[in-house]
Amino acid sequence: MGIFDAILFPFIWFDSAILVGFEWLLTRLGMSDTSGWTWVLAIIGLVVTLRALLTPLMIRQIKSQRRLQMVQPELAKIQKKYKNKKDQASQKAFQEETFALYREAGANPFSACLPILIQMPFFFALFRLLNSAAAVSAGTADPLGLFSRDLATKMAESHIFDAQLVSTFLHHDDLSAKILAVVLILIMSATQFITSHQLMRQNMSEEALNSPMARQQQMLIYVLPIVFAVSGVNFPIALLIYWTVSNLWTMGQQFFVIRNMPAPGSPAEQKYRERMARKGREATGIQLKNPNLLAEREAAGEAGAAPRTGGQRVQPKSKKRAKKR
Repeated sequence: MGIFDAILFPFIWFDSAILVGFEWLLTRLGMSDTSGWTWVLAIIGLVVTLRALLTPLMIRQIKSQRRLQMVQPELAKIQKKYKNKKDQASQKAFQEETFALYREAGANPFSACLPILIQMPFFFALFRLLNSAAAVSAGTADPLGLFSRDLATKMAESHIFDAQLVSTFLHHDDLSAKILAVVLILIMSATQFITSHQLMRQNMSEEALNSPMARQQQMLIYVLPIVFAVSGVNFPIALLIYWTVSNLWTMGQQFFVIRNMPAPGSPAEQKYRERMARKGREATGIQLKNPNLLAEREAAGEAGAAPRTGGQRVQPKSKKRAKKR
């Protein structure tokens, strides 16, 4: 076992248990254990199960991200307040005020990375599991998790549309496999493009859309499909199916998020408010932990900026000036 497999060991067992469990269930329902469609449905079941388990984390991430966007103006004020103050006391006060703002808003700047960090080992394990099926079947690699050599052989011998699930575009001469691989790569690339495009055009404010970061993301919209096309020709059909199903889930999930939890100031938020108005409902959207936070801070700022009404302050006089009088 290599170091990579050792790190992924528990995740490979988890993924293989779900995959084998779906294969067992489908064969008990009457499907053949050497049918390509049995394994396709098992892969779909595995992807859906993993993504469904991660959905609560995704929703938590979206809520935290939206709250961060809502308090961004207040955060900018704090940053401006301590812009040129580099002493230790000022830096400590800056951190305290910033985290107090996050706490009152119910936002966590680190939660945006949490779902990605959690799901990465599961998806690496799934990639390893499906990509090694042919080698396990041929006896040149050890079985992984509960995905035994017998099961790997059954997957390797299964077909859909006359294409073996372990065939690749580059390394096999099977014309059916090449055609199916091209179709799946095109679907993968199209879903990736649509997902990225709707995120930028529907769920970003005009200010965010004109930022340097947005321009970099716009470049990725066109680069990522090319990356999929270049890398996809090396992957087996089974792995391309997993990737396509995962992209379809992401696209549908993002459509739901943009429709129901739009970013502040985005075209999607305007459509959301119009839709709620037609239904006669209040467009509450995602609320801050303290719903009155922004109003309270605005009122406090106005009170601090109000002019003094007690007249001009009398300057103290020194003893010399008093004697001269």
